[in-house]
Amino acid sequence: MIIVLKQGAPKKTIDAIMEQVEKLGFKPHAIVGIERTVIGAVGDDRERHTLEVLEANPFVEKLMPILQPYKLASRQIKKEPSVIKVGGASFGGLHFGVIAGPCSVESEKQIIETAVKVKKAGARMLRGGAFKPRTSPYSFQGLEEAGLKMLAKARKESGLPFVTEVINPEDVELVGKYADVLQIGARNVQNFSLLRRAGKHGRPILLKRGMSTTIQEFLMSAEYVLSEGCRDVILCERGIRTFENATRNTLDISAVPVIHERSHLPIIIDPSHAAGYKNYVAPLSFAAMACGADGLIIEVHPEPLKAMCDGPQSLDIAEFTAMMKRLKELAVFSGKKLK
Repeated sequence: MIIVLKQGAPKKTIDAIMEQVEKLGFKPHAIVGIERTVIGAVGDDRERHTLEVLEANPFVEKLMPILQPYKLASRQIKKEPSVIKVGGASFGGLHFGVIAGPCSVESEKQIIETAVKVKKAGARMLRGGAFKPRTSPYSFQGLEEAGLKMLAKARKESGLPFVTEVINPEDVELVGKYADVLQIGARNVQNFSLLRRAGKHGRPILLKRGMSTTIQEFLMSAEYVLSEGCRDVILCERGIRTFENATRNTLDISAVPVIHERSHLPIIIDPSHAAGYKNYVAPLSFAAMACGADGLIIEVHPEPLKAMCDGPQSLDIAEFTAMMKRLKELAVFSGKKLK
C-alpha cells in the first residue's frame, strides 16, 4: 500500500505514521519526492485493509494499492526517476555515468594505470574484479582482499570511486569495507540471501540482470535489496542468452525503456559482456545513450592481449578514449549529461 501524505507534512508526523504502520504489521519505507513524501507499507496484502485507519490522519491525502509485485522499485511509489550519486558519478534522470576498468585486478601497476587513464578519458567510476565467479574452477579466481587493497590504492591515486563484485553473503562486510559500490553479478541475481545481506549493508548496489532473467524477475531481485533499506540501486542490462551465437550474449536494448516505464531505478548497459568482442562495444555504447540508458560499465585494460580474463572484449586505453570522445558528441543530442 502507498500512503500519500499532504504537502508540508512535518517530520514528527511522518515518523509517527511510520511507527503506526509498523505496529499494524507492515514494514514502512519513506520515499521523499520533489513535491511530497509517500510511505510504502510492505507486507501481507491480505491484511492491507488494516491500514485504512490511517485515512483518519489529517496529513494523509490518500491510500493507494501497489499493483506491481515489486513495490519499492515501482513507478507507483516514486514517479520521478531516482538519481544515484557516488563520488563524482551520477546515474539516472539526465545523468549518464561511465564506469570503466579491467575485468579483474591483476597487479597494483595495472589497476592504478588503468584508473588514471580512464579518468582522463572521461570515466567517473572504476571497475575491477577482486573476487571472480568463473565458469571453470581452473580459471583465474581473483586476488581477493589483496585485490581490494589495490583498488583502494587506485581510488586514492585517481580520485575515482570503484565498484567490485561480491559473490558470497559472508564476504559482504569485507568487500563493503573497501568498495564504494557492491556489484551483484548475473549469476547471483536470484541469490536471495546475498541480495538481503547486501541490502542491509548500506553501500549502493549495482545489480546485473541474469542471462535468463525476465524483466519482472530482475525488478523483483532489486526489490529484495530495497526491502532491506538500501535506496541506491543501479540496474545493469548485460545481455541475455538466446539462440544467437555471433555475440557472447544478446543485448536486450528494449529493457531500458521498459524498465524506465515500470521503475524509478536507473539502468545502465554493459556492452562488453553483451558483445563478447571489443569491435562491437562502441556501437552498443552509442545505442545505449540513444535509447535513454543512464550509463555504461565497460571493460578497459592497458594490454588486452595480456589480460588474465575477458581480453577479447576489453578496449585498450586509446580505443576507450576515442569512444568517449564520440559519446560526448552524442550526449549533446541525447539530452544526457556525461557525469
